[in-house]
Amino acid sequence: MALSKDNLPQQIKNLKATLRQQIPDYKERFKEIQQAVREDVKRIKSLETTGSAIPVYEFSQVQAQGQFSTQQRNAIHQAGCCIIRNTLPTEDVQQKNDELSDYIVGNGYYEQTTDVEDNYFSQLKSDKPQIFGIYWSKPQIWARQHPNMAAVRQYLNALWVWQENGETYFDPTKDVTYADRVRRREPGDTTLGLSPHVDAGSVERWLDPSYRKVFEKIFGGDWRSHNAFHGAHRINVEEFPSPAVCSVFRSFQGWLALTSQGQGDGTLKVVPSILTMPYILLRALQDDVPEDDLCGAEPCRALTVSEQWHSDLLEGLVSIPKVNPGDTVWWHPDTIHAVEDQHTGDGYSNVLFIGAAPSCQKNIDYSLKQKVAFLKGESSPDFAAENYEVNYKDRATETDLSALGKQQMGFDV
Repeated sequence: MALSKDNLPQQIKNLKATLRQQIPDYKERFKEIQQAVREDVKRIKSLETTGSAIPVYEFSQVQAQGQFSTQQRNAIHQAGCCIIRNTLPTEDVQQKNDELSDYIVGNGYYEQTTDVEDNYFSQLKSDKPQIFGIYWSKPQIWARQHPNMAAVRQYLNALWVWQENGETYFDPTKDVTYADRVRRREPGDTTLGLSPHVDAGSVERWLDPSYRKVFEKIFGGDWRSHNAFHGAHRINVEEFPSPAVCSVFRSFQGWLALTSQGQGDGTLKVVPSILTMPYILLRALQDDVPEDDLCGAEPCRALTVSEQWHSDLLEGLVSIPKVNPGDTVWWHPDTIHAVEDQHTGDGYSNVLFIGAAPSCQKNIDYSLKQKVAFLKGESSPDFAAENYEVNYKDRATETDLSALGKQQMGFDV
């Protein structure tokens, strides 16, 4: 059954009534997860006193192992995020950062304006853009199809239950390119701060039947048995279409650091705990929340995490440790994340957004639409149709794709 925005308040009321019947002791279940979150926040704060609560590993070590070790797997499963140092060579990345700057400036990006449809970034006020609707520069293609990047995504995909009882949910050894944008945040910028949120669906996490199957343990009152890394039903979830709302399945969201950045540089913050989604879902059922409301969740937007409803979770919000050019940062699609309000550092805080989208029919179908956009130089299908690059000089073309890049872009389908 297709999602509908028709009479959404009544849909929410009816759903809450149904879920409360399924979980007659919903108040007690929430108190349990609330206490578990509070304990996990203590773990996060303790780790932050001596380093970082976000697991950090060297690419060369994981590559030598051929996968994450059991200890590494357990750490990522608990935190829902990780940093892989030196995923790509530092000097190469620095060179690509310069090339990307030349591509943006040389093609007059700053002089171009379009009507922005992006619900995430449309309210920004800045003399210069900080998020760039650029998808097809040669540096981006280079990074997406780099063998090291493919290896890391394969290691990350393998953290999931990708097959069970004879059913295969996705192929962890193959990744589909999800062409995303560029962040170039200048020193002193105060416009790009993003409040804590979760991507990959807001009200859909309650309303969509496939999402309710993803969270069936939680909605059945047994939140402790929920496995956030189980692939069943994830590839079938439906979301309200909107510019900048991702319509593929990503095992991890992520980005590649083009410059050095850390706390205070206007960069990423996360809650490194996989307990956040059981808390969010059960919090909305509590009696102090209006009957027609899901703690502020709205269709076609990111899922808001607020002090009003989720203060326990926000106690665990931490900045990423300093990363350098070539490091990659990854977070589970249920992970709460934010962007610092202000960039108080000295240099540009630049990243390429690159997620892990393992091969499945949903992602392959998207790649076919994306391939058409690539060949025309148009914006990637999930994003506002700004189409800046159609006539850009030195835009990547099919000849810039390696054999791996062609496979990732769906040229072999």
